[in-house]
Amino acid sequence: MGGYNAFAYFYDKLTENISYKDRAAYFDRLIKLHGGKKGILLDLACGTGSLSEEMARLGYDVIGTDASEEMLSCAMDKKFDSGLPIQYLCQDMTELDMFGTIDVTLCALDSLNHLKSLDDIRKTFDRVSLFCEPGGLFIFDMNMPYKHKNVLADNAYVYDLDDVYCVWQNSFDPDSPDCRVDISLDIFEKNEKGLYTRYADELSEIAFDRAVIERAVADSGMTLEAVYDYDSLEAPRPDSEKLVFAAKKPI
Repeated sequence: MGGYNAFAYFYDKLTENISYKDRAAYFDRLIKLHGGKKGILLDLACGTGSLSEEMARLGYDVIGTDASEEMLSCAMDKKFDSGLPIQYLCQDMTELDMFGTIDVTLCALDSLNHLKSLDDIRKTFDRVSLFCEPGGLFIFDMNMPYKHKNVLADNAYVYDLDDVYCVWQNSFDPDSPDCRVDISLDIFEKNEKGLYTRYADELSEIAFDRAVIERAVADSGMTLEAVYDYDSLEAPRPDSEKLVFAAKKPI
């Protein structure tokens, strides 16, 4: 995974529209629906730890992993403030290495799309399956090609906050086999004197058809339980921008 260096320290401000309490409630509902256990929960690619915190508040024994030291530094600050017993580990998800088995693994906010290739996605699924408790769950979301082609595409977005200004520019290659979107971030932070410091980051997202992801799940040894349109229990649509997959490790 690339990027998320300078961006890590502005991530929470630039994603204030996300209600992690609602996200946690949704995932908790899915876990219950698919017979999951309220035991050890792995927040894979946990970022700044916002979802980890909310899942811990719901009673899960949370482990958060992320490849970005900068993201984990922000997560540790939150843990210090909340006092919640979350364990954080700096790990690339393609090389996931747990001390024991995991009851539920979550991977949210299109984190899997930030991997470099389909092979890396497959490696990640294999590692999750390896450490998944028999009968355990793997629930994850992913952006679909429709979003990359019709929403992200070559568009640009501007975030103008009180002390942070961010220009997000996308570059989309329609001939790319992995539907890749390259993202350029220019972030300007205002200091006490009213002057701005500029930070820059580069990252990419890839996307694959639902059938490709379902095959990768099956190849990992897990059984696909259901696929939902994002943030719902509704069936996927042809124009679904993001899907949620629920898989289970056979007993």
